[in-house]
Amino acid sequence: MQAVARATNFLSRVGMPSPRVDAEILASHVLGVPRGRLALIDGFTADQLAEFDALVARRAAGEPVQHLVGSAGFRYLELAVGPGVFVPRPETELLAGWGVTLITPGTTVVDLCSGSGAIALAVANEVPGTRVYAVERSAAALPWLRRNAEARAAAGDTPIHVIEGDVTDLAVLADLDGTVDAVLCNPPYVPSGVAVPADVADHDPYDAVFAGADGLAVIRPVIARAAALLRPGGVFGVEHDDSHGAAVPALLRADGRFTDIEDHRDLAGRPRYATAVRARGVASEHRGER
Repeated sequence: MQAVARATNFLSRVGMPSPRVDAEILASHVLGVPRGRLALIDGFTADQLAEFDALVARRAAGEPVQHLVGSAGFRYLELAVGPGVFVPRPETELLAGWGVTLITPGTTVVDLCSGSGAIALAVANEVPGTRVYAVERSAAALPWLRRNAEARAAAGDTPIHVIEGDVTDLAVLADLDGTVDAVLCNPPYVPSGVAVPADVADHDPYDAVFAGADGLAVIRPVIARAAALLRPGGVFGVEHDDSHGAAVPALLRADGRFTDIEDHRDLAGRPRYATAVRARGVASEHRGER
């Protein structure tokens, strides 16, 4: 389609990182067809072309393509996103996939810093019969989380429990301490002052991206909270900045309640998430927890 080719060239000239993908996503949104069927479409009507060109201009100005179409793909799901909630990234699919391979029906899973609910809902979609809790504190993100949870429950996925709360608060899900089978978390982790792409800086919530001078201000208490929640033998996975490949495993070792600590790389070969197993025979009260 000539309009898509023209939009691709325009987005490339203004420096968008994935101009062809963006143009195709916007075209499929306007036309109401999957991207794979664009080649079968004759073209836009005049009204559709005007809408498409307007969306391309907004993308060129830095607005996230996910905000423009109102959704973001995550593993096998399409999740509603928009202003106020962090847009899930492909890197986080790796952490969710790691969790899915270890989680079995009937187990209890907690998604900390849930945001749009991407990880929690992926688990509920791919491992039916799980008991999934999604914890989020942001008043702006919670409506998106609830909207996605309701939509996936209506689609037949295992319902998730949405919990409004701060993941660093020891009282959040305290009744589950010592019983949870898996804790997964994509927290804010970018060190403050680090330059990020304009669509992140201008549109993702600051508190969902940055976490103190070293980027570990949330990960530190999340490690402690995960250790308290998990049963012995339960698993923990946390996404981190690509500068944290040594720091996060070191924090897990220093906590003293985890074994089998590993760090994992993303598809670009960068350190991206750390995993561990809750040690057996080590009390939750270690280092003053609870």
